[in-house]
Amino acid sequence: MERAISQDGTPIAFDRLGDGPAVIIVVGALADRSAGAPLAALLAPHFTVFTYDRRGRGDSGDTAPYAVKCEVEDLEALIREAGGSACVFGGSSGAALALDAANRGRAITKLALYEPPFIVDESSPPLPKNYATQLAELIAAGRRSDALERYMNEALGVPAERLTQMRTAPFWPAMEAVAHTLVYDFTILGDTMTGTRLPIQKWASVTVPTLVMDGGASAAVFHSAAQALTDILPNAQRRTLTGQDHAVDPQILAPLLEEFFGQSNERYARTHWGEIYCGR
Repeated sequence: MERAISQDGTPIAFDRLGDGPAVIIVVGALADRSAGAPLAALLAPHFTVFTYDRRGRGDSGDTAPYAVKCEVEDLEALIREAGGSACVFGGSSGAALALDAANRGRAITKLALYEPPFIVDESSPPLPKNYATQLAELIAAGRRSDALERYMNEALGVPAERLTQMRTAPFWPAMEAVAHTLVYDFTILGDTMTGTRLPIQKWASVTVPTLVMDGGASAAVFHSAAQALTDILPNAQRRTLTGQDHAVDPQILAPLLEEFFGQSNERYARTHWGEIYCGR
């Protein structure tokens, strides 16, 4: 484990694996750097891969007050450790963070995004605009389990009976420990889950080559989000991975990232992938 120091002095823990061009993995809600380790191991023969604990998780610090720009600066600190520029992969809410970083002019050479959890149409019930505030109130009241249940039921669609079982599972306390970071994720997501495409227009100025991916077995809401994002980004292509859902198999994902990140920008510009269905 190594540590980078973000602009506000927060230590950000990370692992570095492999040798070659830099790739940084940005994980989604409730995950720490261990969630990106299987993918990192598969990419390491071709790239130097960085996995890190987003602030408030694992071995990283958590300086108050929280602001999205601080998480962007955390990613920027990793880019400095990588030599000043890097390709970035973001999964789920980590995709929104990666987009924000690219939009703020950070030195990201390519973006790969898997199933950003935007609600852009009627394929899923929208979440309230103040959802982050509602979760923060539950956390402040010491109701971490309730915040987790609400997130999993309303944002992920986990049935209530399944949540009752999950509360007694061995992994539940670990999720409770980082439940406060759900507020961070939904602050990043902002109004992107309110049922309209308008909020994602803020990323229309992201011009770096971008690969937007979704799983063929995922809910319709992820297909809609992937297409809407591909439509507004000026230099994006979409791939749908046959048989995959929101918990994508690293064995399926790694070859696509290897191809995309390893391809020169000139070759990318000449290649029209369109929508390609990828199986095992």
